[in-house]
Amino acid sequence: QVQLVESVGGSVEAGGSLRLSCATSGFRVSDYCLGWFRQTPGKEREIVAQFRSDGIYYEEFVQGRFTMSQDNAKKTLYLQMNSLKPEDSGTYFCGAVESWRAAYCKWIAAHPLAHWGQGTEVTVSS
Repeated sequence: QVQLVESVGGSVEAGGSLRLSCATSGFRVSDYCLGWFRQTPGKEREIVAQFRSDGIYYEEFVQGRFTMSQDNAKKTLYLQMNSLKPEDSGTYFCGAVESWRAAYCKWIAAHPLAHWGQGTEVTVSS
């Protein structure tokens, strides 16, 4: 059974940093496309970063500030968030889709067969 468990988020002031982690279990990481997504108030869930076949994709609004990484031994996905802005506040999710269901590991939050963690709250105050 695919399980994704995000770490507790947190509250920081603008300009601060947080690191999120996502512990995975129940599947072979190499068989899945992994990524971080977020949902901010009033918006649909959106991509933050994805491992794609040609490298790590970062959405424009986090480029240069966020870094996604993976520890294969610990089967854990990370998202290092620096220079946080109030508009980064929201619920962050790690997600996974079987590789064969997403060409080049490009997939959207609305993928019907995606697996999700429970989400973790990030609040950035100005």
